[in-house]
Amino acid sequence: MGLSKIGVGLGWDPNNSTGQEFDLDVSTFLIGENKKCLKPSDFVFFQSELRTESFDASKFSSREQWLENTRPMSTDGSVLGSFDDTSGNESDGGDDETVNIDLSRVSPQITEIALVVTIYDAKARNQNFGQVRNSYIRIFDEVTGREELKYELDEDYSVETSIEVARLYRKGGEWKFDAMGVGYNEEIDYFFEKYCDPSWLA
Repeated sequence: MGLSKIGVGLGWDPNNSTGQEFDLDVSTFLIGENKKCLKPSDFVFFQSELRTESFDASKFSSREQWLENTRPMSTDGSVLGSFDDTSGNESDGGDDETVNIDLSRVSPQITEIALVVTIYDAKARNQNFGQVRNSYIRIFDEVTGREELKYELDEDYSVETSIEVARLYRKGGEWKFDAMGVGYNEEIDYFFEKYCDPSWLA
């Protein structure tokens, strides 16, 4: 693949209709040889408990404020998840959520990293990517800024509610890249069941 530091940018426009806001999320699963995450913190998403800052009541008035103002991260520090944008208001024409991956820091026990985009609470809100204006996900080289891959979500996935975007995997001592682009009518719990241990929810 030839990259060491990767950025994953997710963008969309706010909902200007009378309906509910569109809340898109990018999540990362760090997977071992058994095709599962080895521990809960290998699933990096907007509600991850492992953060760049610990909760401090003198700095954050609530757990919700802490989650909104700190970035989730993996145990080995190789993946920094995004601040959670719940409406697409974070930028004007740029990325609303960004995940940063440093492949040089990935634990040797991790053999694969899966990237997933979902629409939060899509079924209850009766939403899909075809309804979200100017939605996309892109993967870029953090060092040079060069864009390596981009999916226009509202064009390519008109009825889906989630997409397994890509995976990074080790082969022969090197990291390889597989652009998947597989759409689903599922939410984040589907991917949790696929890649995580259900007992973590107990």
